[in-house]
Amino acid sequence: MLSSMNAIAAWLVALVIFAISPLGAALAQDCPRGELDKAYCDRNGDLVADAPTDPKQFANPSTLIFAYTPVEDPAVYARAWDGFIKHMEKTTSKKVVFFPVQSNAAQIEAMRSGRLHVAGFNTGSVPIAVNCAGFVPFAIMGTQNGQFGYEMEIIVPADSAIKTPADLKGKKVAFTSPTSNSGFKAPSAILAAEFNLVADRDFTPVFSGKHDNSVIGVANKDYDAAAIANEVMFRMFERKVVDRSKIRSIYKSETFPTTGYGYAYNLDPKLIDQTKDAFFTYPWEGSALKAEFKNEDRFLPITYQKDWSVIRKIDTATGVKYTCK
Repeated sequence: MLSSMNAIAAWLVALVIFAISPLGAALAQDCPRGELDKAYCDRNGDLVADAPTDPKQFANPSTLIFAYTPVEDPAVYARAWDGFIKHMEKTTSKKVVFFPVQSNAAQIEAMRSGRLHVAGFNTGSVPIAVNCAGFVPFAIMGTQNGQFGYEMEIIVPADSAIKTPADLKGKKVAFTSPTSNSGFKAPSAILAAEFNLVADRDFTPVFSGKHDNSVIGVANKDYDAAAIANEVMFRMFERKVVDRSKIRSIYKSETFPTTGYGYAYNLDPKLIDQTKDAFFTYPWEGSALKAEFKNEDRFLPITYQKDWSVIRKIDTATGVKYTCK
């Protein structure tokens, strides 16, 4: 159960993200939509927004805007995605621009308002993007044998006296943001359910903003502990952004889906097919993406309904509501 402090923080973030008129709200109609915002319909029950029924409402911009979930230095990822951007330009015959978003809130708002067309949203933000911004995820980074995902880890300074999560009582624990699965929602649920530790009552929670801030903060002993996505931490180790020997893990979760890639629900169907083609035909071997994401070598097809089921269960357990206004 969320503490009062965490509930307020989540409400404030939701307010910042969604204090705008829903895209297409004027076109809201009486239709099945489940948890989706009133701007969208879900007639087929797949939990994501249906395409508009009127072809005149399809978006077919001359320039496609692409954004990757905000972790670490956006400039690093602009370089990593450059080859993919060029590949997408060939498959779509469109100019494609990389949009270096600074926060999950900004990324969701950009798609909700129609300014972002294709994106990778982090694990915890995917349900909010789906329900409040019309995001339709279809791909994830993975391997030849069909594996994908990452784990949430709780890390501490290597020489810390903290040995298990039970030792976090009275300590300062860093989370990333209220919308993050591994950076907030999953560890909050796990600490409460498995260790009877609740924020504000048993430990002092702080928000670092991003996973790399949390990792560096633990390495520098700014925080007693932090909950992070280990895939981000491992890439930081590889680039020598932080010294692996300064960090120790005291908890590792089950595997969660990683960043989900998808498109805005109202993109022109032909453009959607071309966008999917860009992901599933991208040549990884020797690419900058392969150099950055060393354990992955392709994009795999996924669905929100099936592959984000565990995340929706965590959201339910922690009291998260997909409230869009």
